[in-house]
Amino acid sequence: MGTSADPTVDVVLPCLDEAASLPWVLSRLPAGYRAIVADNGSTDGSAAIAAEHGATVVAVPQRGFGAAAHAGLEAATADLVCFCDADGSMDPAQLPRVADPVRAGAADLVLGRRRPARGAWPVHARVANVALARMLRRRTGLRLHDLGPTRAARREALLELGLTDRRFGYPLEMVTAAADAGWRIREVDVDYALRTEGSKSKVTGTVLGTVRTIRDMRGVLAR
Repeated sequence: MGTSADPTVDVVLPCLDEAASLPWVLSRLPAGYRAIVADNGSTDGSAAIAAEHGATVVAVPQRGFGAAAHAGLEAATADLVCFCDADGSMDPAQLPRVADPVRAGAADLVLGRRRPARGAWPVHARVANVALARMLRRRTGLRLHDLGPTRAARREALLELGLTDRRFGYPLEMVTAAADAGWRIREVDVDYALRTEGSKSKVTGTVLGTVRTIRDMRGVLAR
């Protein structure tokens, strides 16, 4: 795994019961990228597996995707921070695609636009993503296609946004707050695969999860 005592990039991996996928995910990190696994109350040994594979583990007792993601951000020490799912659907080896434009000063926030393999992205989740992208465009003027989890930005700048959502609205709040602050935001393509067998989506893998995500994100847009 690509870790070091002085990492170039910290990678926040919100985690809830991802024991099946973590070994592969952590093995795919490029050199200089350090994993911060924000464990959100896993009961399958995810935290121990992450530690065994060299990740920094942060225990996050407050349930919620945003709670885990933000705790990981606060634990980061590198100037540049990436976010990535821990379920095996995203390949950490592609993180330089989102990190390099920020590193080069060409963008302030880069989002990974998911290019899905067959069967990786349920229809209900795709429809919800399109609807949210349209609502985001009306709210901010940004012509984005995807509000996916893979992204990169500078740590201090992210903290200065003052993000408060601790549920599924966190990724969208990051984008709206960055847009309001005048950040340069862009998308790059990343692969989106079937998640590791045994790993279950906590966000849009089910209709109920999609409904909850839309509810939380609509709340963000209404602020």
